Amino acid sequence: MIRIRLRRMGAKKKPFYRIVVADKRSPRDGRFIENIGTYNPHTNPETVELKMERAVYWLKQGAQPSEGVFRILRRYNLIDEKGKPVPQPSAGEAAAETASA
Repeated sequence: MIRIRLRRMGAKKKPFYRIVVADKRSPRDGRFIENIGTYNPHTNPETVELKMERAVYWLKQGAQPSEGVFRILRRYNLIDEKGKPVPQPSAGEAAAETASA
């Protein structure tokens, strides 16, 4: 099973996290498939950089987010409260909408 989860980085007592796609059996800081963003809880407000299109891709492939990543994805409206991916407009559709307005 593929998971989207946080990988701890940074110095002792000053962590920041990478949001990675990894096999569920891999260790927390071990092998991963793809790095799709970062999360820094020590900034005010918390800093999140996320490759939205890659997150949507992996959710459509059946990747399950961890609890921490679930909250981050909910904040960006990429998944609903049940954990299902929310349909996102493609880049072509978004450009067409802005051109017609």
